[in-house]
Amino acid sequence: MSPLSRRSRQTLDIWPGFVDALATLLMVIIFLLSIFIVSQFYLSDALMGRDKALQNLNQQVADLAELLNLERKSNTGLRRDLAELSSELQSSLSQRDEMQSSVTLLGEQLAASKRALDDQRAEMSGKIEDAYKSVKADKETIEIQLRKLAALEQDIIALEALKKKLDEELKDARTTTESSVSALSTEREISAAAQAQVALLNQQMAALRAQLAQIGAALEASETKDKEQEAQIADLGKRLNVALARKVQELSRYRSEFFGRLRVVLGDRPDIRVVGDRFVFQSEVLFDSGSAELGKEGREKMARLASTLKDIAAKIPDEINWVLRIDGHTDDVPIATARFPSNWELSTGRAISVVKFLVSQGVPASRLAAAGFGEFQPLDGQEGEASRQRNRRIELKLDQR
Repeated sequence: MSPLSRRSRQTLDIWPGFVDALATLLMVIIFLLSIFIVSQFYLSDALMGRDKALQNLNQQVADLAELLNLERKSNTGLRRDLAELSSELQSSLSQRDEMQSSVTLLGEQLAASKRALDDQRAEMSGKIEDAYKSVKADKETIEIQLRKLAALEQDIIALEALKKKLDEELKDARTTTESSVSALSTEREISAAAQAQVALLNQQMAALRAQLAQIGAALEASETKDKEQEAQIADLGKRLNVALARKVQELSRYRSEFFGRLRVVLGDRPDIRVVGDRFVFQSEVLFDSGSAELGKEGREKMARLASTLKDIAAKIPDEINWVLRIDGHTDDVPIATARFPSNWELSTGRAISVVKFLVSQGVPASRLAAAGFGEFQPLDGQEGEASRQRNRRIELKLDQR
């Protein structure tokens, strides 16, 4: 075969492959176009959904902006109301503190008055009882004399009856003398005897009348004495009330000075507060958990307390029998150790530790008393750690013994 014929055949064989390549390329282009169209469809759909969502978001933003404006206006009013309420609250708190101080002082004075009244009544009860005994004895004497008087009156009645009988016999005897001369001597004897008996009866009646006069005088004297004793008892009661009021005022003055100076020394602390006529120290300030030994901070506070107490004690007169009572209290969590088998021992041990420390600082032991109440006198009866913490405390109370 010639070269020309071979070249012609080769040229004719290229076209089918070229056509196939073009067809394949065309299919790829169509496929890509279809994918592009589909993606455009989904993209346009997504863009439309995004526009709707964006429109909704814009609407929500506008609503939120309006709500925010309303909230700002409301917050402005609330802040103004809050400022007014805060000022009113501060005023109420100050008034409450003043009232609480007044109530505390009144409670202290009332308690001191009651204790002083009991003591003075105990001192004066002997005198009053003696006065009543004397009045009772005088009344018994009067009753005895009245019984004697009644018996004497009965005797007088009997003697008068006897006199009447003798008078009748004498009259009968005189009547019989007219009929018989022989009976004249007998009549005279009877008349003489009757007259003698009548004279005796008259003497007895005179003596009884004199005795009645003496009994009446004694009765009047006893009544006068009763009135005098009643006046003395009333005067003793008045003097007792005056003395009690004076003692109460003196002790109240020193108690107020003691608590006032103690407030200044201890400062305004949340762990030390006033309840009625007592100072209350939280146990955590003075002792470690489960211990009855005073810590460093507790010793410092008790040292300041001892200094204040010694200053006040030097001013209190000797006739005022005062005492500072230290009361220990625990929470209701049981304790069982070798040293403290129960909360009774723990509360008492803490109170005794405070007393011993005050004695070591120069406070007279005769003016101190320690008591332990365990968990049986809680300030807060609710459950929870906060309530238990309030109940774990040491209380100080200036009292009259």
